[in-house]
Amino acid sequence: MHIEWSTFWIQLIAFLILYLLLSKFAFGPLFGMMEKRRQLVKDQIQTAETSRKQAELLLEEQKQELQKTRKEAYEIIEQAKQTGSKQADEIIRAAGAESARLKDEALKDIENEKNKAVAALRSQVGAMSVLIASKIIEKQIDEKSQEQLVEHYLKEVGGNV
Repeated sequence: MHIEWSTFWIQLIAFLILYLLLSKFAFGPLFGMMEKRRQLVKDQIQTAETSRKQAELLLEEQKQELQKTRKEAYEIIEQAKQTGSKQADEIIRAAGAESARLKDEALKDIENEKNKAVAALRSQVGAMSVLIASKIIEKQIDEKSQEQLVEHYLKEVGGNV
């Protein structure tokens, strides 16, 4: 094969001119756009990474806040249980004190009524004794009759009590 040197040099010069024209008008803007695209992708990756880190931080903060809220809710529930228990104990204690007071009042009322009944009975017995004595004096009877009369009046008193 035979090489034509004149054609070779013309093709080489045409190639170099084409290369210079392409590098000035095509490669420069093309590489510039590619660099801008690379920088844009790099910035987007950095932004995404930053956003991911912020999201992780926010997620961790939310987990901590949720844990804190759960702890506070548990403490509130425990405090409510304790307060309820204290109130129940207080109510039971107050009810016990009230029942003891009512019992004491009832016992005092019973004692008063008993004393009144005993006093009334004594009064009636005294009146009956006087009545018996006056009847005995009126009748002026013998001892046997007198005993029968006393027993009869005592039976009446016993029946009235």
